[in-house]
Amino acid sequence: MNRRTAAPIAALAATAALTLAGCAAGEGSSVAPNAASSAEGWSSDELSIDFATYNPLSLIIKEQGWLEEATDGEVTVNWLQSAGSNKANEALRAGAVDVGSTAGSAALLARSNGSPIQVIDIYTQPNWSALLVPAGSDIGSVEDLEGRSVAATKGTDPYFFLLQSLAEHGLSLDDIELQNLQHADGKAALESGAVEAWSGLDPMLSTAVANETATIIYDNVDFNTYGFLNATESFLEESPDLAQLVVDTYERARAWALENPDETAAILAEVAGIEVPIAEATLERTYIDIDPVPGEEQRAVLEVVGPIFVESGDVADQGLIDDALEGLFNPTFAEQADPSGE
Repeated sequence: MNRRTAAPIAALAATAALTLAGCAAGEGSSVAPNAASSAEGWSSDELSIDFATYNPLSLIIKEQGWLEEATDGEVTVNWLQSAGSNKANEALRAGAVDVGSTAGSAALLARSNGSPIQVIDIYTQPNWSALLVPAGSDIGSVEDLEGRSVAATKGTDPYFFLLQSLAEHGLSLDDIELQNLQHADGKAALESGAVEAWSGLDPMLSTAVANETATIIYDNVDFNTYGFLNATESFLEESPDLAQLVVDTYERARAWALENPDETAAILAEVAGIEVPIAEATLERTYIDIDPVPGEEQRAVLEVVGPIFVESGDVADQGLIDDALEGLFNPTFAEQADPSGE
């Protein structure tokens, strides 16, 4: 998989001078920014957004208080922690958050099944999933999972990582005993012996390896989809100014994370309740210096994953996947992002 280099900060700042009105909103979308300046008043007095340990940029933004600072008390910022992509999707669908962070695969799944969301920024390209077994297990390969109990969280990248891994090695879900457990519960089940394998998510994955309670048997960065920052279409229509602020702030956090890796690890360690070396190991598996604009590279990844959804029964037919891909990406906000914080 080719990794795209992040646009220089100066270039991103320069694009912010472009007029927002009249720009195309993205593939198959009629939603375009028409942002009011803060001097004219924000479009809403409330913004609901998630944070997640699998999204380090969200942790930086929350810790630094940049959204609250930028709106100068005129907008109440409500933070909700997402335990996994499936939980972020549930919050978006229920209207509990305006903006939520998921894996790319989970965003495609949600839109394919009727959730009106669009991706407005790519926050990372993480290698956040892998297949693990307990230390000392007799399972040494994906093929050895046949007939074994495997934990994974349906609707998240580790679940889709499992599906792709099985398919690559001539197996399917029918060949294993799937235990649908939230990520933390999957880790606990693996360590207690309740399951024989776990398709894990960082930072819990790196924690288990560092603690020597589990061993990775299969790792493949190409089976991990990108980190997608998603917004509801109603939010993009009603509050494009706040949507642009969120994306601007995400790009500010990206620059900050690249300049302050030690501090970024410390923030992740504190929120996740893990040791700093484990946070550092997690971040080493996470590519932050990438192009934030959602587009063809992400689409190419999802075109591989989409048919797997249909085969596994998670989406009714390929037509729903194709329709979702046409309307999922809204690159305008990231194209015009200003990370300067000014």
